[in-house]
Amino acid sequence: MAKEIRTRFAPSPTGDLHVGNIRTALFDWAYARHTGGKLIFRIEDTDRERVTDEYISRAIETMKWLGLQWDEGPEVGGDHGPYLQSQRLPIYTEWAERFIAQGDAYKCYCTPDELEARREKQREQNQAPGYDGACRTLSSETIAAFESEGRKPAIRMRMPEGETRFTDLIRGEVTFEHRFVPDFVLMRGDGSPLYTLAVAVDDVLMKVTHILRGEDLLSSTPRQIRVYQAMGIAPEDFPAFAHLPFVMGEDNAKLSKRNGEVSIAWYREEGFLPEAICNYLALLGWSPGDDRENITMAELVDLFTVERVNSSPARFDMKKLEAINGDKIRALSIEEFLARALPFLLKENVITGTESELALVRRALPIIQERIARMKDVVPMLKFFFVDQVQIESESKAKIAEEPAMHVLQRTLLALEPLQEWTHAAIEAALRAVLIDEMGLKPRLAFGPVRIAVTGSHISPPLFESMELLGKESSIARIRAVVSSAQ
Repeated sequence: MAKEIRTRFAPSPTGDLHVGNIRTALFDWAYARHTGGKLIFRIEDTDRERVTDEYISRAIETMKWLGLQWDEGPEVGGDHGPYLQSQRLPIYTEWAERFIAQGDAYKCYCTPDELEARREKQREQNQAPGYDGACRTLSSETIAAFESEGRKPAIRMRMPEGETRFTDLIRGEVTFEHRFVPDFVLMRGDGSPLYTLAVAVDDVLMKVTHILRGEDLLSSTPRQIRVYQAMGIAPEDFPAFAHLPFVMGEDNAKLSKRNGEVSIAWYREEGFLPEAICNYLALLGWSPGDDRENITMAELVDLFTVERVNSSPARFDMKKLEAINGDKIRALSIEEFLARALPFLLKENVITGTESELALVRRALPIIQERIARMKDVVPMLKFFFVDQVQIESESKAKIAEEPAMHVLQRTLLALEPLQEWTHAAIEAALRAVLIDEMGLKPRLAFGPVRIAVTGSHISPPLFESMELLGKESSIARIRAVVSSAQ
């Protein structure tokens, strides 16, 4: 019987989750779902000064919003909890002490100043800086002397001579020579565990079978494998590793806050749909096997395999994300579009949520659905519908103050005031007859002033459909107000 696939997403949320975090979570989720396995959501929060309860709550909320549901973890539970490392500290202490008893680890009494002095000497001698094993074979007398000084020892793992070799599911065979992997700290002098101890112990106890994570953690792999060995895990039972390629910024440097990476919360506030974010991040280092860029979450689950993950760095492209987001917006039903748009309109006080307002929003959404790339765009696109007196944007004031524009608006009033049928088709026919056929104006010069007078901007939803929705009285009143203000 095949072993159940178990992946894990284990962030250390010292702030809002970012693109790199979510790309990892997405791949872990997709692989677990593709194989019929389980996703474990574990919070690495041993650094309680930087990982706060607020950040943990926001990480949980972000995962929910993206639709990346986990099978074990916070709010869900499971047979291998607790799933916050801060609640597992006795487990790490127990294993560290067991490693000492087995001879796999030892107490290190070196002070930070002593360690830094020795590292500085290594650098002066052009040696790779690393722990020199000073406490590996201390005599009982030396240990007693250190203890009498009140030194609080760290616990270090012994790295044997030789090398660590493993097969990465993305990169193939990887080898680390142990002369470049010195004895490493498992627990600090204050009793707090380091990442390498906690992550390895948890992966074993939570029966993780596949570790999909960022390439930046590749160098920690031989240390984790050493912990597995000390725990008595057979090599064939080690978790499989798959180190995902870096995501690069537009400057071809690793994506970071410096070159444009922002939190997933920012994308949410800007109006990127969760399915668009997941769709785009899936394409950063993975391909469905053809030229498609628009895929659903169901298709991602069906198609995702680690073998299709590329080892080369992926480049983050905001324009492509916007294009995918626009495609997802256009695929929404009007009711879905309305549900996604309302939070933005309410937050910016465009509407208060009355039935009449909702009815108008519902009627207006179809005329802007093809025109927006972010849900946040619904605010400037629809705001003019809900004001008593339209405010003309500063860049549009100069265009409408010119004499030809005033003449256009005066002729517009003459054409529209007697109009009996107030539909977009009738409005367009009346204005074309006067402004284009009679006056000989080009459409931009003919309709531009009307657009500004009605909406307050030279950029807006389709003009004639907007005027139909506004109604005859409101549309004419706005045009008349602009004409009057210029007289």
